[in-house]
Amino acid sequence: MKRLIKRKALGMIMLIVMLSATFLLSGCGSNSVGKSPVSNADDLAGATIGVQLGTTGDLYVSDYESEGSTILRYTKAADAIQALKQGKVDCIVVDKAPAEAFLNNNTDLSALEDEFTQEDYAICISKENTELKEKINQAIATLNENGTIERIIQNYIGDSTKGQYPYEKDTTVERTNGTLVVATNATFEPYEYMQGEEIVGIDIDLAQAICDLIGMDLKVENIEFDAIINAVQSGKADIGIAGMTVTEERLQSIDFTDSYTTSTQVIVVRNGESNTITSLKQKIYNNFIDDNRYMYIVKGLLTTLEITILAIILGVVVGFLVGILRTACDSTGKYKLLNLLLKGYLTIIRGTPTMIQLLIIYYVVFASSDMNKVLIAVIAFGINSSAYIAEIVRSGINSIDPGQFEAARSMGLSYPQTMRYIIMPQAVKNVLPALGNEFIVLLKETAITGYIGIMDLTRGGDYIRSRTFEAFLPLIAVALVYLCIVVILTACVSAMERKLRTDGK
Repeated sequence: MKRLIKRKALGMIMLIVMLSATFLLSGCGSNSVGKSPVSNADDLAGATIGVQLGTTGDLYVSDYESEGSTILRYTKAADAIQALKQGKVDCIVVDKAPAEAFLNNNTDLSALEDEFTQEDYAICISKENTELKEKINQAIATLNENGTIERIIQNYIGDSTKGQYPYEKDTTVERTNGTLVVATNATFEPYEYMQGEEIVGIDIDLAQAICDLIGMDLKVENIEFDAIINAVQSGKADIGIAGMTVTEERLQSIDFTDSYTTSTQVIVVRNGESNTITSLKQKIYNNFIDDNRYMYIVKGLLTTLEITILAIILGVVVGFLVGILRTACDSTGKYKLLNLLLKGYLTIIRGTPTMIQLLIIYYVVFASSDMNKVLIAVIAFGINSSAYIAEIVRSGINSIDPGQFEAARSMGLSYPQTMRYIIMPQAVKNVLPALGNEFIVLLKETAITGYIGIMDLTRGGDYIRSRTFEAFLPLIAVALVYLCIVVILTACVSAMERKLRTDGK
């Protein structure tokens, strides 16, 4: 055991050294890939354009595909920025205010003077929720008239006014009208972004101001941008507010309130200048120490482990039950309907992507439920894993010599007794490596929980990237944490294998 741990530790140290060396050789800064070929909107035809998936920029630039342009869509604007810096795209189209935040951190990028298009931001709301829409519209009108919205915007945008007009929650309001659940995507500074453990920004302050007027508590759910409309449609959120523009396509499935501000889309390009070179020490500070950003990794890790452990327990219980029942049905030829249902269950679960199953369980099965998201994730991953565990268990049972069944039955043991005392101990020993691999796969699959707004390990790294616009260190940190857990889990499984082999001699 000690020798195995030493080998694993040595391998991890070598990997860390190699990754660090790769980063240092890359210059710890910005490797210029040249000035963008796009200098105005006319150059977009035939260019490679980056956008955030589902945004207004995505809708507008789609028209250029017919003119030979290649559109690369990213789930986060920060990812599009990284692609631009690395030369994977010629330009990106993004809202002006977030673009200014990007440019403050990247001197090798600049926005073209010509505005791409103007747009009005509004709050999305279900078509059936007309009463709430009317209340919010009245609140927006009041906030516009008394200058609150203007002050909120000035508090986040503008060199001379930034930080001068922080919105304070009205503690004198009686909040007797329930809770307003708001869906957002906190990677869109200055409209919504993470600051420490809190989600802040223009849209969040506006949502709080609206709640103060209509007498409701505020609850903010941080999910992926392209899932916000689905969350509102399914009732998981009352409204969606994330710098969203009213478009004909969106109006087909969702309604919008009156506009609360006007923004513009700009084209961001590489200007050919070298970005300020930052030392590795400074990059580590910016990504992990400043604003205690390492806590995103720590808290995300705890959530990932919680989901994984509970899902493994559920998956093992259900998987062993299904595997044993399937074996019993096949060996006895009885219970054909049950066997057919179990086969259908295995086919559906193993034949569809895990992420689709997670979204269906969250947005469809538990659409009207206020169940904890972590518990929903546990159910989704546990059910998914159980299908694979069931087949692993079934193969382990089938690997046992049929003669042992016959010998046990001839000694007067019942079928359950035979399985419990003779077959299963041997089958578990045979399938333990496969079960260990399934647990490792399950651990890594939990990286998709961010799609329903859970702050897991991967999403913790995403939060850091959205604030620092640095891809390498957050991604490597997350990867190394996953690697450490997998190494520990592999060592534990290997130790159990040796123990079972020793006990069997």
